Amino acid sequence: MDTSDLQHQSKTKFLDAALQVIRSKGYTATRVEDVCAVAGLTKGSFFHHFKSKEELAIAAADHFAAMADRLFASAPYQRAEDPLERLLGYVDFRMAILRGTLPDYTCLLGTMVQEAYDTHPAIRATCDKHLSSHATMLARDIAEAKARYVPDAPWTPESLGLFMQTVIQGAFILAKAKQGPEVAAESLRHLRRYLETQFTPAAQGA
Repeated sequence: MDTSDLQHQSKTKFLDAALQVIRSKGYTATRVEDVCAVAGLTKGSFFHHFKSKEELAIAAADHFAAMADRLFASAPYQRAEDPLERLLGYVDFRMAILRGTLPDYTCLLGTMVQEAYDTHPAIRATCDKHLSSHATMLARDIAEAKARYVPDAPWTPESLGLFMQTVIQGAFILAKAKQGPEVAAESLRHLRRYLETQFTPAAQGA
């Protein structure tokens, strides 16, 4: 294994550690030392890869978003031909991955942007970019389902995609408040039922 491979591995260890620590403690309470301890690497190695905790957070947001993109791109619901089935399957998949501890299934982007939206504009902008990108991904299936089932509905695919993100991020906040995934799962079940109502003929006049 050459030096570049080793460097890539150590950087990935820091990024994976950042996902765990920031989702557990929040951005502000996370220390570089905490990330180093979880990664099993030295502080000197950390500063070889990152100039600051903020730079790590931005890289971790990119890392998290790339992992999420791969996860959802390979999810079983993607094989459905019907766009509405894909959309409802996305919500079902979201419910299915509410497993493990809170840091395992809550969103790094939502966690950081709640804390850093005013104090760290670069973190806010990165989180916004990835949250919006995920909503845009949803909007593609929404647009196809709208054209097929309710072409005259008064809402836009983009607004519904953002609404879905709003529900999901809010569900994560409640899961943290109540220390468990049950409330998040119930919120997603409500979201699924709501989506079903929006793709019926009655939704065109809503």
